[in-house]
Amino acid sequence: MAITPSYLRDLIDAEITTVQDERVVTQIRSLLVEPSVNERKWDYGANGQTYPCWSVMEHPSSGSSVVYCSEGFGPRAPWGLVGSAVTESMGMDSGWFSSFLEAYFESFAPTDLSIWRVFRHGIEADHGTAITEESDWNSTWDMVFKLRKTDRESTYNCDHSIPLVVSPKSRTV
Repeated sequence: MAITPSYLRDLIDAEITTVQDERVVTQIRSLLVEPSVNERKWDYGANGQTYPCWSVMEHPSSGSSVVYCSEGFGPRAPWGLVGSAVTESMGMDSGWFSSFLEAYFESFAPTDLSIWRVFRHGIEADHGTAITEESDWNSTWDMVFKLRKTDRESTYNCDHSIPLVVSPKSRTV
């Protein structure tokens, strides 16, 4: 299947419909751009090798974008979090994800929303328990650092509690 702006909009829409938090949906929709393709440097191949990457979301204040590329790290992880300058490389594998929503939540964009909570994790590995109400990014991290200093028995982290349910069909070409 050929990658087209319409195809990418459909993939993103399929994922967005799974998000029930209107704050997140509204922000995502405000950051989406008309999909456009640019060649980006692939640092793991021959000198000068590039792949076509489709820009789909831009977060101007952080200078970052979410792109789609079926080459390079795709198809396993076709959604990349990259710098907005189209002359930049595709970056490292740690910036590539199997879904658009994963790339979005790993970007700086959601830090603009007050969707963050402190999660406590016990000694055994678990998903953690939210122990605070939702708050802004900085206040939540301040609380995490405070709790880490005072309670050495548990592990604390900052995260959102927005469920991510993505159909495997919506992930790749």
